[in-house]
Amino acid sequence: MKDNVAIFDTTLRDGEQAAGTRLGSREKLTIARQLSRLNIDIIEAGYPASSPEDFEAVRLLSREIDNATICALSRAVASDIDACGKALAKAKRARIHTGIGVSDIHILGKFRDEKYGKTLAEKRVKLIKMAVDAVKMAKGLADEVEFYAEDAGRADPEYLFEMLEAAIGAGANVVNIPDTTGYTVPEQFGGLIRSIREKVPNIDKAVISVHCHDDLGMAVANTLAGVHNGARQVEGTINGIGERAGNAALEEVVMALRTRADYFGLRTRIHTNEFYRTSRLVADMLGMIVPANKAVVGGNAFSHSSGIHVDGFLKKRETYEIMRPEDVGFSESRVVLTARTGRHGLRDRLAKLGYKLSQPELNQAYQRFLAVADKKQEVFDEDLIAILHGQLGEVPAVYSLDYLHTYSGTAAIPTATVRMKVRDEVKEGATVGNGQVDAVYRAIAMVTRSSARLTRYEIRAVTSGTEALGEVTVQMEEGGRRVLGRGTSTDVIEASAKAYVDGLNKLADLAQSGQAD
Repeated sequence: MKDNVAIFDTTLRDGEQAAGTRLGSREKLTIARQLSRLNIDIIEAGYPASSPEDFEAVRLLSREIDNATICALSRAVASDIDACGKALAKAKRARIHTGIGVSDIHILGKFRDEKYGKTLAEKRVKLIKMAVDAVKMAKGLADEVEFYAEDAGRADPEYLFEMLEAAIGAGANVVNIPDTTGYTVPEQFGGLIRSIREKVPNIDKAVISVHCHDDLGMAVANTLAGVHNGARQVEGTINGIGERAGNAALEEVVMALRTRADYFGLRTRIHTNEFYRTSRLVADMLGMIVPANKAVVGGNAFSHSSGIHVDGFLKKRETYEIMRPEDVGFSESRVVLTARTGRHGLRDRLAKLGYKLSQPELNQAYQRFLAVADKKQEVFDEDLIAILHGQLGEVPAVYSLDYLHTYSGTAAIPTATVRMKVRDEVKEGATVGNGQVDAVYRAIAMVTRSSARLTRYEIRAVTSGTEALGEVTVQMEEGGRRVLGRGTSTDVIEASAKAYVDGLNKLADLAQSGQAD
């Protein structure tokens, strides 16, 4: 058997079938161009007979993408196959992917009409004839024909072998063995692929492909079991998107083959350093967020937080990383500073920021770091700088916000009214601004008589959902002093006001103590 595994991407067809998603032809072309940079072997562009938009997508990709085989899906129906042939007419290399159900569940369910036969045995004979006719017709319209035996994972093996032999005899170049419902387990699915190699007489004339779904969370494991037992084409999607629980995630399959080349002894043509970029493009265009803990391309895939892990990683990367982040498109690994990170991780991050501390200084900074880390999900670089400059922790509340009201709209001038306690004296003020936040900051500055200059404003979500907690960070300067102010709230305007007041209190504290940045 050859040692190269072809990668068949069905993000634009099976992936797009995920509930709540839809891609137009131009969006498909954008993703296809990135798949081309990834060096995908076969791109399944769509199902031309399903809609005019899908027909146009396949036609567009056939014309625009020239370094991958463009594939179109059809049922074993003449009109479907004809639509594929027309849509693929301009492809440099075209493939029609046609097939039929092979499990008794599919046969008795989808082909229950008596025109397919009255008994299961009669229906089986009819379906093989339909499969052969479909492959022969497709063979006259495309460079390659791939035949799928739908629901092969639950099919009678002997009938499956008979169906595959007939399809190959009719001219199929590739036979696709789908675990359509994600029902099988790796040992069983691998055994099925092995049996196909052993019991289908003409299997040497075709490539075995595997197409696994993730209903039980085993799509990638089943795919790899299939490859280990002789499959030389794998089908899947970027980020594992697709029907129901999705398909095998191609980035996971490819990186498993690459990382465990010692076990599989196989290779692909994929430019793996394009995986991260491809993952984010697909996520953005389909509106399906990549979970932080997603293997290979998740935001935490190369992040370390626990003190034991950070210590081991900093001493020798391979201690806790089996892949290099740059191999899949990340710029570098990341140490996430939390209350669990430990002194080694803190020292390393401070050193990268240009601070070299003695052991007593580090111990002192670490205690202050823990006090901050216990209140935050993650400690950022600006937090560390503030720790070293003595800006974190409790400061006297010279200013406090008692009341805030804003008014804004498409036809209204943004206005803010605030009531504040300034050194035990209650003061009120109102002003307008260029947006609600600007109006609030102007009102606070007027009431406090502050001349502080706002040099940076940032907002990020601390939690998720419609009632997400937002954290606003502001950098402020006054009299040569620079501070960071923070505020959190489910209301962005309130969080902004709290951050500004926090900054003013820190500036007042520094002025009182005579410190300068």
